[in-house]
Amino acid sequence: MPSGDVLALVDEGGRVVEWGPAAEERFGRSAEEAVGRSVTALVDAVPGRGAEGPRHEGLANTPGVLVKPVLRGTSVAWQVFSAGDAGPAQDAAVLKALFTHAPVALHVLDVRLCVVRASAAGRGPRPVPEELVVGRHFTDVCSFEAPGDETVVAQGVLDGGEPVVDRLVRGARPSRGSRRPIHSVSYFRLEGADGEVLGLVASAVDVTERENAQNRLAFLETFRTRVGHRLSVPAVCWEVVEALVPAFAGIAVIEVIDDVVRGEEPPPIPVREDIPLRRAAFKGLISAHPVGDVRSLPAGTPFSHVLSDMRPRLVPIDEDSSWLDADADRGDAIRRSLAHSLIVAPLELHGQALGVVSFYRQGHEDPFEEDDITVASAVCAHAALCIDNARQYMREWIIASTVQHRLLPRQPVAPATLEISPLHLPDPEDAGAWFDAIPLPGARTALIVGDVTGQGITTPIMMGLLRTAVHTLAALDLQPDELLARLSDTASRLSAADAALPPMDPMHHGPVTAGCVIAIYDPVDLTCTVARAGLPELLAVLPDGTSAGLSVPPGPMLTGSGRAPFPATTVSLPQGSTLAMATGGLVDQVLAPAGRLRPLLDRAPARPLSDLRDTIASAAADGHLPGETLMLLARTKALPAERVLTLPLPADAEAAPVARAATQRQMELWGLDEETAFTTELIVSEFVGNAVRHGAPPLRLRLILDRMLTCEVSDGAPSSPRVKHARTIDETGRGLFIVASLADQWGTRHHARGKTVWAEQPTGRSTPAAGPTGG
Repeated sequence: MPSGDVLALVDEGGRVVEWGPAAEERFGRSAEEAVGRSVTALVDAVPGRGAEGPRHEGLANTPGVLVKPVLRGTSVAWQVFSAGDAGPAQDAAVLKALFTHAPVALHVLDVRLCVVRASAAGRGPRPVPEELVVGRHFTDVCSFEAPGDETVVAQGVLDGGEPVVDRLVRGARPSRGSRRPIHSVSYFRLEGADGEVLGLVASAVDVTERENAQNRLAFLETFRTRVGHRLSVPAVCWEVVEALVPAFAGIAVIEVIDDVVRGEEPPPIPVREDIPLRRAAFKGLISAHPVGDVRSLPAGTPFSHVLSDMRPRLVPIDEDSSWLDADADRGDAIRRSLAHSLIVAPLELHGQALGVVSFYRQGHEDPFEEDDITVASAVCAHAALCIDNARQYMREWIIASTVQHRLLPRQPVAPATLEISPLHLPDPEDAGAWFDAIPLPGARTALIVGDVTGQGITTPIMMGLLRTAVHTLAALDLQPDELLARLSDTASRLSAADAALPPMDPMHHGPVTAGCVIAIYDPVDLTCTVARAGLPELLAVLPDGTSAGLSVPPGPMLTGSGRAPFPATTVSLPQGSTLAMATGGLVDQVLAPAGRLRPLLDRAPARPLSDLRDTIASAAADGHLPGETLMLLARTKALPAERVLTLPLPADAEAAPVARAATQRQMELWGLDEETAFTTELIVSEFVGNAVRHGAPPLRLRLILDRMLTCEVSDGAPSSPRVKHARTIDETGRGLFIVASLADQWGTRHHARGKTVWAEQPTGRSTPAAGPTGG
């Protein structure tokens, strides 16, 4: 509490800090009512002060009250006395002590803002005689970094009377290579008894250490929140330099041991002198080496020293820094960037070395201090942890990515009736998308796009297993809906097996989901049959430029627990149409009607498919699509009519000779050799005979010449033929056994009105590409 005759103590902001008994008696307010409140509000509320009295001028204008400044720490407070308690002698003593011994720089200014009186602290660290200061403009005496700004502020206080308290002002740099001080500056107007404006009192307290300490703590807090969100070593390094420049340094360079960038285990400390490091990230104006460059650190430099003993170093840079010549390119870049201060700190974790970080300050930036080494070390400790986490993830991702790329087709199958162009945009955090183009009997092609989402290497493994299952099921010549149903059974079993793994098992990575869309294109009927499990519907761009989504009812995800069906839809598709199937961000960007890249696809008929794919890839890369994205583009062609024979057959014994005669004529027309013609006649005869004996009308024969020669016989019965192993004395039952021996493959395809039995065999000659005419 204030002692003696002091009534109260008021801080720089005008709020009561202490309130003595004498003040309680004089102003009629208790200490509980007064402390923390504005002194102006208290005085205005004093009984007896009417509207005619001065208001909003505080205690200084209260009759019988005297206000004196006093230093409290690094701030100025104001003591309130009764006017009769402090005489002229005491006033003089207070002022003398304040201007002689107080560490606060005090300047009394006249109305021209020129110095009238200055305290010892206000005349600089080596006080000059007061007569050399008096009469000069206060900004010439105080050496502010922006003297014009301070003149404007001081003039505003002089004109308006409103004090400015605790304004942070940076001082001019005392000399090259030194830091600029930071001051807390306050301005108060001086007025006479009659209200005449006499000038200002300007006080300044050096708060450089306090502000720098707060700035360092604030920077570290921000740095830790900004760094560590990415899952690749280069991306984490970019996060680091983005957070460092310009908040802490003017230039930042991160060099990481090359094995670490590739996901390998970091070497133990100490490391060999010639270990290669990769420049993982750089931010500044002039770089000695491009990002991605791999080389060892130059010997005899702060960089190599830090890597050898893992101790950070603060190094001033000047013309006498001979180590700059150890690496001519690096030294030249440092000189050209006007760098004058350097901190080199190690990246190390658990006794293993990851690399080094170089922090530079240049030009007019303040040089580093010893306290900045602590900040740099904290930065590197957090960065090392984030880099190591990313390294471990990258190692797993590299394995997963390698598995995925090994499982994807190296070159897409290019049937004569389809032009195919895939677009795959991988992502380090996602690796489960795939596509396939599988030839089917009857010159048809199955187009497949799938996507597995999950974590870790489980995702590409699941993708590979599903892709294998698709190929196996496609060989059975199933319709898309039935193929997806069986694929869903496989995916559910695989997902359940993975979920049953113990939580600590390295292959247990949580739930995995999978989607797939299958489109089977028939170049003879010019139709496309589509079924989908979870993935978006296809988009078709017709030859006239119109486009529309293929309205296919969605089925459940492949790994779903339900037993919902996968409806299939068959649509007509003229030759020259372009199909687009996609996953990930390209669905919204390209397939959606309002997608950003949809106009590119709408112009598909006028462009080669490869050009369209490259254009979409370039535009998609500019948009930074999230996650892995895959698109399959396919342009349809018709099988020429002269390469297809379709013949209705009678449902009696006449069917076989009619079919054999037609087959013989077509073999001659196609120019096939006698052996192929004889085998084909035998297969046709057996198929037609079985259809007559065991099938139902209508009967139809179809011969297709494409990459393979396909024989098809359709009838209206749903039952499937099977191979019998006839005994020696049996008179029948050997037909399909012979067919299975002669054909490359054979099978049965079911449809709404019965079945089709087919067999494929090589033609013995090359076949021309599909022509422009329809079939």
